[in-house]
Amino acid sequence: MRGSELIAEFLKHSPLVVHLGMELREIEDDRAVLSLPFRDEVVTIGDVVHGGAVSALVDTAAMAAAWSAIEFDGEPPKGTTVGLTVDFLAAARAQELNAEAAVLRRGSSLCFCEVKVHGAADGRLVATGLVTYKLD
Repeated sequence: MRGSELIAEFLKHSPLVVHLGMELREIEDDRAVLSLPFRDEVVTIGDVVHGGAVSALVDTAAMAAAWSAIEFDGEPPKGTTVGLTVDFLAAARAQELNAEAAVLRRGSSLCFCEVKVHGAADGRLVATGLVTYKLD
C-alpha cells in the first residue's frame, strides 16, 4: 500500500482534522497541500485565525508529506512529530488557509519538512514551519 492512500483515508477520520475542518487538496510523493476553512472554531478573537489552528495545519500537512512516498506491505510503520517550529509572519484574517508541505530530506527514520501557509483569497504568506517527523 502507498502512504499517500493511507494518509488520505486517515485524514477523513482524524478527530482533530475533522473538528478543524481540514481537507487534503493534493498529495504526491514528498508533497501535500491541505486547507483549513475559516470557521468560528478556528478563531482566536474577531476574524483572526488562532495560532494553534495554524500550527495544527502546519503539523498535519507535514505529516501528510512525510507519509506520501512510503510504500509498505502489511502493518504500516508508526509515525510521530518530533520537532515543530512555526513562524507567524502575518495575521490570518477571515479566509481559508492553504498549507503546502514539502519534504526537504528523508533519513533512515526522520523526515524533514518545510511548510508554507498562504491565505487562499489573497495569497499572502501568513506562516512558515519546519517539521521533523519520525517514521519507524
